[in-house]
Amino acid sequence: MPHILIAGKLHPAGLALLEATQGVTFTHVEEISEASYQPYLAQADAVVIRTQPMGAASIAKAAKLQIVSRHGVGYDAVDLAALNARHIPLCIVGDVNSVSVAEHAMMMVLACAKQIIRSDAAVRTGPWGWRNKLEQGEVSGKRLLIIGYGRIGRHLAQMAAGFGMQLAAYDPYLTKTGWPAGNVAQVADLAAGLAQADFVSVHIPKADGPILGAAEIAQMKPGAFIINTARGGIVDEAALADALRSGHIAGAGLDVFDAEPPAPDHRLLAFDQVILTPHTAGLTREAAERMAVASVQNVLNHFAGALDPALIVNKDALK
Repeated sequence: MPHILIAGKLHPAGLALLEATQGVTFTHVEEISEASYQPYLAQADAVVIRTQPMGAASIAKAAKLQIVSRHGVGYDAVDLAALNARHIPLCIVGDVNSVSVAEHAMMMVLACAKQIIRSDAAVRTGPWGWRNKLEQGEVSGKRLLIIGYGRIGRHLAQMAAGFGMQLAAYDPYLTKTGWPAGNVAQVADLAAGLAQADFVSVHIPKADGPILGAAEIAQMKPGAFIINTARGGIVDEAALADALRSGHIAGAGLDVFDAEPPAPDHRLLAFDQVILTPHTAGLTREAAERMAVASVQNVLNHFAGALDPALIVNKDALK
């Protein structure tokens, strides 16, 4: 009888699925530290894990481990090499929160354009006369560059089109494999795309370094806005703070940070033209339910021999 370890708080719908499934047992540890679930790894045939790390030392404690299922689509906190060494699949939940993240990014675009923090402060603490400075702008007719044109990027493009924005996207992978049909202009050269964009929204996985570093930010159109709902480190935070201070970048919307939560003295917290949210773009009530069910279902499908190969991150390493 497979035993499943749930590491991190899980939506009740996911737990209900486990309780309704015959032939499996499970342990649920709600605390989100790596140390909190380590004592239960020895008994685990499978692990469903939220955002906490799962390093090589933890994987070594799980002698019976057959599969790890991430409650989400990112997996940079899981030691993939350690799983590969033991031919253990790591799976993700697929397209369950792309609409949530795209909506959040669209909200950031609008909030930046409308200077929502300054607008709110003008009512709460004054001065009311701030309205006459005409700092708010419109998004209609403005150019949005989407970096990473996967599911989230495409949902964002549909939403932005409804606001009358001009759309372009940069995605080297799709440039090689084939650009999807639609009215979103393909940008082959990132520097040229940055120079023309009024808003830049990032939707790519984290790599070895930022895709928007000091050099790339300098190439951007003066007065542009940067939105990051993907991963911390994709945008160089120090370079962004410098560009905000100089006025080269007009504002930003950030849901992710290099270190989470950011330190109280983090430079970006000082700017009232920056919208900050605590890594919640994909954490809607609806998405949380879908992720919980999907992450548990992946494990159940694995033991039933029916796991979708498209959801396995390291399938090539398992051959």
